[in-house]
Amino acid sequence: MPLTDFLFYFKLGWSHIVSLDALDHQLFILALVTVYTAKNLKQVLILVTAFTIGHSLTLLLSVLDVIRFESKWVEFLIPCTIFFTALSNLFKKDFSRKAVNTNYYLALLFGLVHGMGFANSVRMMLAKDQNIGWGLFGFNVGLEVGQIAFVIIILFATWIGLSFFRIKRRDWVIFLSAAVFSLALKMALERIPY
Repeated sequence: MPLTDFLFYFKLGWSHIVSLDALDHQLFILALVTVYTAKNLKQVLILVTAFTIGHSLTLLLSVLDVIRFESKWVEFLIPCTIFFTALSNLFKKDFSRKAVNTNYYLALLFGLVHGMGFANSVRMMLAKDQNIGWGLFGFNVGLEVGQIAFVIIILFATWIGLSFFRIKRRDWVIFLSAAVFSLALKMALERIPY
C-alpha cells in the first residue's frame, strides 16, 4: 500500500475522533476516561485500545459484508452506549482499579457498536482493487492516535481540576458524567428509530 493511501485513511481515522462532527465518539471517550487520573495513564491506554479493537472488528466485518445493520438503529444505539457508560460512572462508589475494571468490557463491547456507525462510509471508500486490510489499518491507527490525543487532553483537564481548583474527584466524575449522560440521552431521544 502506498504511503499516500495509508495517510489518507490515517487522516480519516484521526478526524473520526477529533473533528467537530465526532461528538458521539468524544462523549464516549470522555465517559470512559472521566473516572481515571493521569497516574492511570497505562490503564487508560489499554482502555482506548480495547475500544479500538471492538471498533475495528465490526468495521472489518461490515466492510467485508459479513454483518450489516440498519444505520438508523446504529445511530440510535451509539448514544445509548454513551449514556449507559456515563450512568455507570454515577453509581461508582470509589475509583480503585477493581471498581473501574468494568470500563474495559464497556469499551470493547460498545466499540463494536461504534464500529458499525462508520462502516457504510468506509465500505464505499475502499475500492475493490485496494487492499482492505491496509486501509483499515491506516484508519485504525489514525483513530487510536486521535483517541490518545483526546485522552491526554481529558487527563490534563482532570489534573488541573483536581490539583489547582481542588475539586473533589467524586464531584469531578459526577459533574462530567452527568453532563455526558444528559447530552447522550438527548441524542438518543432524537434518534429513536420509529
